[in-house]
Order: sequence, then C-alpha cells, then structure tokens
Amino acid sequence: MSTPSVPVRTLVVGEALVDAVTTPAGDTEEHVGGSPANVAFGLAALDHPVDLATWIATDVRGRRIEQVCRERGVALTAGSQGAPFTSVAHATLDETGAASYVFDLEWQVAAVPGLTAYGHVHTGSIAAVLEPGGSQVRAILVAARELGATVSYDPNARPSLMGRPELARETIEASIALADVVKLSDEDVEWLCPGESLDAVLQKWGELGPAVVVVTRGGDGAVVRVTRTGEQLALPAPTVDVVDTVGAGDSFMAGLVSGLLDAALLGGPEARTRLHAAELSDIVPAVERALRAGALTVERAGAHAPTRNALSH
Repeated sequence: MSTPSVPVRTLVVGEALVDAVTTPAGDTEEHVGGSPANVAFGLAALDHPVDLATWIATDVRGRRIEQVCRERGVALTAGSQGAPFTSVAHATLDETGAASYVFDLEWQVAAVPGLTAYGHVHTGSIAAVLEPGGSQVRAILVAARELGATVSYDPNARPSLMGRPELARETIEASIALADVVKLSDEDVEWLCPGESLDAVLQKWGELGPAVVVVTRGGDGAVVRVTRTGEQLALPAPTVDVVDTVGAGDSFMAGLVSGLLDAALLGGPEARTRLHAAELSDIVPAVERALRAGALTVERAGAHAPTRNALSH
C-alpha cells in the first residue's frame, strides 16, 4: 500500500517535560523530554503532520518546550499551557551511567478542540495513568474513537510513579481496550504481569481489543502478534553500536505508527477496518521500520528522532 494522498493528521496526548540530568561530576544539563512528546517529534521527523496535547506552563522551561515543538514542526493544542509549573524529571547518573529519577510532576490535560481533524491518536506512559490527567486522556480516546480515529498506546511503565503494579495494570488495560495498536517493552511485561509468559500476555491483551500487539526486547528485537489470526513473529533488531538507549522505545513507537499510517492501516474508520482484517504480512513492514528507527536512535546520545531519509539508507 502507498502513502495516503491526503496526509493523516495525528494527535499525540501526553506529557512533555524537562529532563534535568546530573552527572557524577555534579554537572547538570536540561533536555526537553517526555515519552509522548518524543513520539510526536519522531512522527514529525518522519513527515507526518502532528499536534501535541500536553500540560506545561508559560515559565522558562515551558517556553523551552514550546520552542522545541516549534523547531520540530509539532503544534501544541489550545489549553496545553495551563499548568502552574512545567514538570521536571531529575535524573542523577552514577559512575556506570545508570540513572535514578526524582519527579516533580503534575499532570492534567485540557479538552482538545477540533477532534474531527485527527485520523489517529496516540498516547502512553505517565499521561494515561497519573490522575487527574489519566481519566481525561481516556475521555479523549473515547471521543476520538467515536469520531472514527484509530488509536495507539504505549504503556511505557514508570514504576516509581504508577504505584502497585496490579493497580497500574487495571488502569493500563482500560487504555489497551481503547487502542487498535499497542506497543510495550519486555520490562513492562515483567513489572505488570509477573510470572506470566510473553505469549500469554500478547494473547490476553490482544483479546481486550487491539488488532496488533508488539513487545520490544531491546537488542533482541521485537515480537508482534496479530489478534485476529493468532499469527506471531519474532523479528531481530539491526546490529548497531549502542551509545545509549534513551528514547529508543519512543522512536520505535513513532516508526511503527508511521509505517501503519503509510500502509493506510491507521488513520480513520476505513483504516481501522483494514487493520483489524490484516494478516501478519501486512504488519511486518511497519515493525521493521520501527526496529530501524530504534536502532538509529541508540547509535546516538539522547532521544534522537530519525528522518524518513535516514531510515531509507
């Protein structure tokens, strides 16, 4: 399938924040981050029109996020700048490069005007769990689905913010049930579903509603399952020299959504019908694009968003 002649506009709903990273030497640098924001940047880098519904302030950090969004070609929806302060993730690196996090975070999201403009909606991570914003996000997903938009979701679990895994799982499964495509990591599975096999989780979560469930496994690639047919396949990751893994999952998510949009398997009610009737062979090219996007990201420091041109080489 070829790219639709009229580009599908995507809405990403979720946190944009500032990562304040302190090195073992005591130096601190700040970077714009947040998993959903990174997915929005990734989709924009792949030439998809995208808006971000988030919750930032008009303080110095909020203005920096707004500037980065503008530079990356991502528009903020009305109401995104109503927060009392811009959230910060304070990361402290030890001598091995491992990070410990302390969050200064508040999450809400305003109602999104003009939902009919969007053929696809993506959300994930803190935004779909932390209240009061989590319930607001699910309300947006319900409204968007009723208008015909397809939905993708990445749990991207944050144990330090999401409480007990059994309670987080209930909330996460409520969003899975609203999604057409779900991507999660093997670490998410281990935390949310201790003692359950990967195959069992893929099957169980597919039965909640998604047509496609993909689990990433770091350097071991990804496993994709098509709910309707029960087809399942493990795909290898490209072999690369890893600099760091920051943002790799978000680049994978952007690549997956990009590939499915280009195949006209996301982006409106007709696309949803095609997706839910699809076979594994229809889905694999999008997963391969996602794996390439993730591989290009880990080759560079930070949450690098690969371009369409970079993916083609």
